[in-house]
Order: sequence, then C-alpha cells, then structure tokens
Amino acid sequence: MKRIVLLLLGIAILAGAALVKPLPAVKTVKLNDRIYAMLGPEELPNEHNGGYMVNSTLILGDKGAIIVDTGFSDEVGVHIRNAAEKITKLPITHVINTHHHGDHTLGNIVFQGAEIVSSENCKKLVEDTGADWIAIAENAIGHKLPSTKPVPASRTYASQTHTQIEINGVKMELWVPEAAHTKGDLLIWLPDDKVLIAGDVLVNRVTPAFRDAEVRHWVETLAALQQYPARTIIPGHGPLMTMKEAKAMHKRMAAFYEGVEKVYKSGGSESDVRKKVSLKEWQRLKHFNEQMGGNINRTWLEVESANF
Repeated sequence: MKRIVLLLLGIAILAGAALVKPLPAVKTVKLNDRIYAMLGPEELPNEHNGGYMVNSTLILGDKGAIIVDTGFSDEVGVHIRNAAEKITKLPITHVINTHHHGDHTLGNIVFQGAEIVSSENCKKLVEDTGADWIAIAENAIGHKLPSTKPVPASRTYASQTHTQIEINGVKMELWVPEAAHTKGDLLIWLPDDKVLIAGDVLVNRVTPAFRDAEVRHWVETLAALQQYPARTIIPGHGPLMTMKEAKAMHKRMAAFYEGVEKVYKSGGSESDVRKKVSLKEWQRLKHFNEQMGGNINRTWLEVESANF
C-alpha cells in the first residue's frame, strides 16, 4: 500500500511539473566587454512563451550591473535575472524602464534593492495601469501571477529632457521625448560604446503596437534619434538594428501617418485607409494581422482630433 501511495505521489509531482513550461531561452549577444543585449522571442505573449518576449540589456559597471527592462511578470524577471547572473557576479544595482508597458516593467519586483529609473510619466503610468497589465499578462499566458506586483521608479526624469548621468562608472544620456510609442518613453544613449537602447520606440521585423502611441510625435522622435552616431541599436522587440533600419522605420511610419491624414482630409472614412494607403511594407512584418487594425484606428482618431 505504501508503495502505491508513493507511486501516485510521484505521478502527481511529475504531472504538476509538466504543467510548468520552461520559458524560451534568452538569446544573449555580447556587444563588447560591458554591454550584452538579451533578446527575447519575437512572438506576442502566449502560454508557450509564458509572456517572455521582450528585449533587455545588461550593462556592466565598475561596482554593479544595470538591467534595462525586466519582462512581463516576476517569472520572466527571474528568467532574465538568471541569464544575467550567468554573465556576471556583479550585483544588479539599477533597473531602467524604457516605458510603462507590462512586458517591460512587471519583472521589476524581482530586483530587490535595485534603484529603478524611468521617465516621470512612466512612473505615473506604472502606478495607474500596473494592475491592468497584470490582468493582460495572466489572460495571455493562461495562469495567475500572484507574486507579480507593479513597482514604479524611485528616480525619474521629466518629459522633453536630455540628461547626462553616470551609473557605476558608465556614462549615458537619458532622453525623454515628448511622446512616441507612449507618453513615457525613455531612450538610453551610451556614447563611449555608440549603442542606443530604444525600447519600443524602435522595433525590428515586427509590427509596432500603437495602443498608447502619439503617432505624430513618434514620427518626430524617430527623426530626432537619427542624430546619434549609433553603431548598434537595441530595439524593444526583434533583432538588433542598424541606423539604416531605424531610418527605414521612420520613413514607413511617416508615410503611414501622412497617408491616413490624406484620407481624412479628402473626406474618406477609416475603412478607406486599407484601400487608399499602401501597407505593402507593413505586411512583411510579423503580427501585421493582429496589430494593424488597432494601429489604423489609433492613428485615425489622432488625425481626426488634430484636424477637428
């Protein structure tokens, strides 16, 4: 009888373990001795990737390490932290969030003791929408996240500022544009390394999400970032980028906004956008079908408000 009980217990433990799927591996790309791009899958969050689909960056300083963007949950945050600990034994002293969306901030909670840095608007948006993003994550991955809590920044930077700072001996410029992918974006320029960490202001090979975007300002931000002599750009999603690819995204976004505005000013309707605006280049991007309807609607409403 005891053997049967132990056998059933073992089966139950194995069955429970089978339900916990391992997260996809972190694809780590060493840019130089102190900067590592940690690239997530290019898919949307789902039960197979456990919500892991963000690009993070590990920056090694003289006294500690910095993580940029922490993932969609405490589970993903631990996954990213574990990958970082395979690279360095330095303590992670700082976390920088590029914007408030849950896939970039909800892993903050696992970096206990680290100073969290963001734009002022990002901090407010984390406080106001964090619970909503947890619900979005839970719905996408199909299970509850009881240990995931939104953790906003303790150090913030105002909108429309460029601030030169140094963390752990690493020089950087934190640029907070007026708006772009969100109202709280922050880009990080590493001048000694010629690396630009762009968050979702830039994405590569995937359709950008306009959910909280100010599209006209986004186009302006994409034009302005071309001032940086970047050798490598780390986007929020997708493979590493060149400035040539960043310029191509700017051109595509500008043409799209102008096309929607032209349809509106000519007396057309939102449903005319797909007929009258060329989306050929967009159709080559991943998740076009999932994202483009919402992107058209967001841009249409913005154009309508601007021309009312």
